[in-house]
Amino acid sequence: MAQNGRCGVDALTMATLRKIGRLFTIKTRVEAWLVIYAIALGAVERGRHYLETYPGFGGWLLAIACTGVVFIAGAKLLDSVKAPQPAVVAGPYQAPIRRRQLTGRNRPTRLQTRRVSESPISRRTD
Repeated sequence: MAQNGRCGVDALTMATLRKIGRLFTIKTRVEAWLVIYAIALGAVERGRHYLETYPGFGGWLLAIACTGVVFIAGAKLLDSVKAPQPAVVAGPYQAPIRRRQLTGRNRPTRLQTRRVSESPISRRTD
């Protein structure tokens, strides 16, 4: 009887931890921007602290490094968030792939040769 109660407590704890863990998952771009803003505020505050603690060139380098990390972390956060689904779905099929032209500006093509007897105005097909 005691083992069953203990197993229930472990399962309850794991379920609770899973629910709490879902609170800290960044799901949307708005949440990512809010986290980036919070990181930027902390980085600027730490940079000010470095400028007061280490006056001169060293303090400026540390302050710039703190604010530079925000760009790297922000890019990673925005890349990790999925793009929103389109509002209008065209259909169950994918859009046709647009093929490249076989010839372009850099590759000259041969002019189509016409028969001598053929008139440029004529629409006659033999």
